[in-house]
Amino acid sequence: MRATVFNTFLYALQQEPVPVLDAAIPFSDYAPVNLSSANKAFATIDYNKPESVEKFLESLRNTQACKVLYGGYLEKRNIYKRSTYFNEAEIRNIHLGIDLWAPENTEVLAVLDGEIHSFNNNTHFGDYGPTLVLKHNFQKLTFYSLYGHLSLDSLQNYYIGKKIKQGESIGRLGNASVNGNYAPHLHLQIIRNMQNYLGDYPGVCSKTMLSFFKANCPNPNLLLKLP
Repeated sequence: MRATVFNTFLYALQQEPVPVLDAAIPFSDYAPVNLSSANKAFATIDYNKPESVEKFLESLRNTQACKVLYGGYLEKRNIYKRSTYFNEAEIRNIHLGIDLWAPENTEVLAVLDGEIHSFNNNTHFGDYGPTLVLKHNFQKLTFYSLYGHLSLDSLQNYYIGKKIKQGESIGRLGNASVNGNYAPHLHLQIIRNMQNYLGDYPGVCSKTMLSFFKANCPNPNLLLKLP
């Protein structure tokens, strides 16, 4: 199926915005944020200190009177320069999911009905940390949603194949000590073909691989419909 056709299918699955964090937070308390290399204000932050990033984001939340900052799909980011994990054969700095920045321990919800495909604690510096992948099947089409940067206890009591309902609590946001050394946030990614990955999938790509990953990982906001 062509990417444009799948994107249309994904958009049509939900008519209203879909909560993927604490359902008690109204969508009016969400605001977009740009953390790309073009954001000169963010460029002044010491990326090696997650507390500095968290302070910057908290200031934005206070200024905008919101509780959740979100965005990042296909953003080119400088933050990945700090880790050799993203700078091996090629520089990987293009973000493939959507990030939702909120305080540690914020509840994470399943975006759709599905089942647990896999889970893992990805411990490279700058990686996801605790990660859960759900498998979805709608209208005979199978695809996946990945939830990265969770707390360690989020992965307890899970098993492959466990059924999950839309809106069900599937974990909480972890802190920098477990989530890859980031300010607390959820990385949500939609994936068409998992390519045999288990509990993991590239969330950042190089410029040369962008065409492939853009087709395989559509914008999650087609489904979420955040304002």
